[in-house]
Formats: sequence, C-alpha cells, structure tokens
Amino acid sequence: MDGATLAREGHGEYGFSDVSVVMGTYNEEAAIGKVLEDIGAVSDGEARVVCVDGSEDRTPEIAREHGARVIRQKPQGYGVAVREAVLAADRPVVVTTDCDDTYPMEQLPDFLDRINEGYDVVSGDRLYYGAAAMPTFNRAGNHAFALLASALAGKHVHDTTTGMRAYRRSVLQEIDWTENTGLSAELLIRPLMRGYAVRELPIEYRERRGETKLDPIEGGAAIAKSVLTVSLEERLREEGINVRLG
Repeated sequence: MDGATLAREGHGEYGFSDVSVVMGTYNEEAAIGKVLEDIGAVSDGEARVVCVDGSEDRTPEIAREHGARVIRQKPQGYGVAVREAVLAADRPVVVTTDCDDTYPMEQLPDFLDRINEGYDVVSGDRLYYGAAAMPTFNRAGNHAFALLASALAGKHVHDTTTGMRAYRRSVLQEIDWTENTGLSAELLIRPLMRGYAVRELPIEYRERRGETKLDPIEGGAAIAKSVLTVSLEERLREEGINVRLG
C-alpha cells in the first residue's frame, strides 16, 4: 500500500514532542490509567494525550491525573468522540488508540518511525499475529470487513477496523469524516483510496480491561455498511461525483 505521496518532499524528522495520542473514552476507569502510564513511559512524557470523554465513572478524573487533556462530550457513539479527538489534536503527528489496554503502546516508536520514513497513515494490523485475545466472532467479522474493503477499494487491506493508527495531521484535516460506529474503517479507506501513502504494521492485540460497550451484531452491521458506503463514495469521487450515500 505504498501510495504516491511517499515521495513528497518536506517531511521532517518527528519526535514524541510532535505527537498527539487521542482516544474516545467511555467508562474505562479500569484501564485508562494503565494506558496513559504506558504512553508516558514510552514517550518519556513528551506525547500529548487528548481524551474526548462521555463517562459516568472516574475515567475523566484519572485521565486528568495522568496529564491528559479531557474534552467532555455527551455520549453520541464511538465515531463522534474519536472524530472530535483527532480534530482537536494540535501536533503534526496524531496517533489514535483505544482506552481499554488492548493496544501495545510500547510499539508507538515503530509507528513514529514509519511516519518519519514518509508514510501518511500507519495502521496497526491486529490480525497479523492471529489476535487470539479477540473474541472469535469479532475476529471472523474483522477478516470479513478486510475482504470487503479490499474488494471495493481495489487495494489489499488486512485489518480495516483497528483502533491504533498514526497519521500526519494534515491528512485528518484534509478529509471530511462522516461515519460513527464505522469511523475506524473510514479513517483507513478514504486515505487509501485517495492515494495517500498507507502502511500496515503488525501489532499484538491484548485482552481488554473492563467490559466491552459495542454489541457485536449491531456494531458489525454498522461497520459493514460504512465500508460499503465509504468505498462507493470514494469510487464516485474518482469519477468527479462528490456525493454522500449514508
């Protein structure tokens, strides 16, 4: 997935002082402290963390105690929170992650290295190593989403719905994001189909802390719809037709 923008000039060498790590948080007091401690440890406290939070528990207090910027938001769904988080980031490199301790923050340097190599989007591939900690139904669904996205986009994708990615902030600012539950897929498909330089990076996936908030059937249907809608919109855009199908 080496797009044409890999050869763009003017890319600087970024460090963690240039990185915002962003996430949507909702009742994750069991995990948020560990996630923020891991980010602080691997970045020597230099990465700036932004949490868009709709929690009813101590999640926002714990986040603030660990130095995160917390933006309170009425719960409206995963995509609404994450979209506000990525657009609130004010550093040139933006990393998305989940707040349930499933993603390996120790691999943040690998993501930053790929951005410094010239990639616009670096997408964590949870399925590469098997994702044994992921429920079987979810794992099968994620493989299906990747096959659907690959067929529709005409480019191979291995993990469409991962929550851990690094972006050049300019990419996030240049695209109009529209999805909610399916935002994670949209955040990959639109840049990929527009020719940005996208690289998938294998990551380990861990068992989550706390209870899941997403119903696998309802959420899966919404994600499949987003993959289809976004891919078709981008195909039409290639033909000069800008339209919203959702």
